[in-house]
Amino acid sequence: MDTINNKVDGKGRVSLPSDYRAIVKELSSEIVCYRSLSLPCIEGCLEETLDKLASDIETSTDFFSETQDNLTNLIFGDAKRFPFDSTGRITLTEKLLKHAQITTEAVFVGKGRKFQIWNPENWEKEEARIRAEALKNRPSLRTKEND
Repeated sequence: MDTINNKVDGKGRVSLPSDYRAIVKELSSEIVCYRSLSLPCIEGCLEETLDKLASDIETSTDFFSETQDNLTNLIFGDAKRFPFDSTGRITLTEKLLKHAQITTEAVFVGKGRKFQIWNPENWEKEEARIRAEALKNRPSLRTKEND
């Protein structure tokens, strides 16, 4: 995955980047999007990833807990399926666009099994913050070769 800018038209239609589309089309004909819980962006993934998230929430929290209720309400109560049109576009809802402050351009940021959709200016600030934090903390990753 990559970080790619695409135009958003007046109806909220935006083309899913071709690399993303190729991966999604192998497995599904649509994606699921919802408002990020902690950032001013849209989270997107395949339905199977959302199913895994549901399972993880159920196994890591008490089924009747307020925590589980809150997470499931905010994620699954907000999630919406978006099929592609013939040109590979999806039409984002006004609620999603407003949350992410997206108007005429959107930045798609690959995050492994999911992706985010950002307002370009907000992504630029977030990326700078992430880079500064990473440089300050200098995380180290262990590979199998190091074991």
